[in-house]
Amino acid sequence: MSPSLDNKMTYTNSYPTAHTTKIKNPRLRLLNKIRAGEYPLMTFMALPSVRMAQIVALTGLDGIIIDCEHGHIGDEAMHNSVAAISSLGVSPIIRIRGPAHDIIKRALDTGAHGIMVPQINNAEEAQQIVASAKFPPEGIRGQGSAFPAIGHGLTTPEYMKSANETILTMIQIETRAGVDNVDAICAVAGVDLLFIGPNDLAQSLLGYTPARGDEPEFVAAVDKIIAAARKHGKWAGRMVNNGTVAKGERKRYDTVAITGDTKAIQNWYMAEFEVARS
Repeated sequence: MSPSLDNKMTYTNSYPTAHTTKIKNPRLRLLNKIRAGEYPLMTFMALPSVRMAQIVALTGLDGIIIDCEHGHIGDEAMHNSVAAISSLGVSPIIRIRGPAHDIIKRALDTGAHGIMVPQINNAEEAQQIVASAKFPPEGIRGQGSAFPAIGHGLTTPEYMKSANETILTMIQIETRAGVDNVDAICAVAGVDLLFIGPNDLAQSLLGYTPARGDEPEFVAAVDKIIAAARKHGKWAGRMVNNGTVAKGERKRYDTVAITGDTKAIQNWYMAEFEVARS
C-alpha cells in the first residue's frame, strides 16, 4: 500500500530543485545539458538487453528513456540497463508504468537520473509523485540501497545530500484531463519537466492516433502545455519521429526523444530491404 500524503505537506519553491540546484555533477549529462539550454536529445529503449543499452548509449545522445510502461523491460533488465547506460556517461531515465509509491522507489533505487510518469491528470497526482521521488523532509522516499549512488558516481552520503535536487521528475501530459489541469500540475514544486505523449494525447482528444498534427484541438492542447511550462518555469519536451522533426522543434522544446530502439531497427531494415529489392 502506498504511503499517504501528509495533509500538512506543502509544495512551494522553498527548497532547491533540478532547476535551481547549485550542485555540479558531470555524470548527470541530461540535467547538465538541459540546464545549459543545449537541447539534449533522448530516445526510448524497449528491449531488455544490456548490449542494446550499451549500443544506444554510444550513439552520441544524452539520455535514454528505459520504457517500463510499454517496453519489454522487467525489474532485472531495468537495473542492468541503468548500470550500463550510466557507466557510459549517458543519463538513464525510467518511464515507469504508473505513479504508485513503490514503483517510483524501485525505479530510483536503480541509480536512474530521473523518472518519467505517464498519464498524469491533476495536481494531486503530481504532488504524490514528487513526494515519492524525494527523501524527507521534502518527500517520503525511503533509503536502503547502495545502487542509486553508483549511477550518480557518488558515495551514498553524497547521493543522499544531492538526490532531491538533481533527479529529474518528468510528468507526461497525454489525456484531456491532463491538458485541462496542466496549469495546476505545473505549479507543483518538484515537477521539473512536462513531456507530451503525442499518440495518447491524440487518442484522448481526437479518438484516433497518430494525429496529423494540424487538428485545431490537438494544436491548442500542445500550445497550452508548452505555455503552462513556460509560465511556471518548467522544461517541456516531447517524442518525435525523426531528426528532421527534432531539429524543427528546437525553438519550442527544451529536449526531445527521437523514436525508440524497436522503431529504429525496423525502419533501417525496411528501408534497406526496399532498396535491395528495387
